Amino acid sequence: MWIADNWKDYEVIDCSEGEKLERWGRYILLRPDPQVIWQTPKKHPDWKHINAHYHRSSKGGGNWEFLDLPEQWTISYGNLKFNLKPFAFKHTGLFPEQAANWDWFGDLIRKEKQALPERPIKVLNLFAYTGGATVAAAAAGAEVCHVDASKGMVTWAKENAVSSGLGDAPIRWLVDDCVKFVEREIRRGNHYDGIIMDPPSYGRGPKGEIWKLEEKIHPFIKLTANLLSDKPLFFLVNSYTTGLSPAVLQYMISTEIGSRFGGTVVAEDIGLPVTASGLVLPCGASGRWSR
Repeated sequence: MWIADNWKDYEVIDCSEGEKLERWGRYILLRPDPQVIWQTPKKHPDWKHINAHYHRSSKGGGNWEFLDLPEQWTISYGNLKFNLKPFAFKHTGLFPEQAANWDWFGDLIRKEKQALPERPIKVLNLFAYTGGATVAAAAAGAEVCHVDASKGMVTWAKENAVSSGLGDAPIRWLVDDCVKFVEREIRRGNHYDGIIMDPPSYGRGPKGEIWKLEEKIHPFIKLTANLLSDKPLFFLVNSYTTGLSPAVLQYMISTEIGSRFGGTVVAEDIGLPVTASGLVLPCGASGRWSR
């Protein structure tokens, strides 16, 4: 398992009975987590000192209960800064477990820049959400193309870039359907040295296009592989769909990327350390190809 254990501003304090107790900077949030199927004693004192609690509804969805939480606040990961705010379906605008992937491709970009300072490294971030991977790649020295179907998420990502001191970094911000964008980029003859994708389990594009991960992910990986440059650095696929195991990710990436470029393909669960128990909370899976 790849563990995001370099955080100072974020922490999973404890987890029990379908919920995880988290520290986001100064604030303690209690949010549901479907992986937490165990019932362990809630001994940590912060169970009684939360700032906000997201309550799941038996009919689906849920709502926030705010006890003492600002509308927006900021946390840091190294030199990166992220603006957080509680919004729909328990989210805060950041998936902290992804820091394990940021560290991985950030190291690859920095090493390549050290070896070949004049080489521009172009990275494509698809389903890019609020831009955690975008700012991590830009901070490492890459030119980034950020694509997401939600205008609000792209605006939020721009704010994170500015907060991280990357307001003038070479980042293209695009509100677009990711599949259609990739098809157009192929027709244009554009290429990228690194590709990141974090597709939703289910979603709709700007014009109502339906996306079901299990049906679409392999054809999309195959399509997107056509955008890799002659000497690509990396290819990353992240998934929160429980039915998509690391072995399945590894097989798809090996078939479409490894067979063409050689290199190394690995896939693992990703997770966050839990302070109270010393265990690791699983948070999805990632598949990585590197040259």
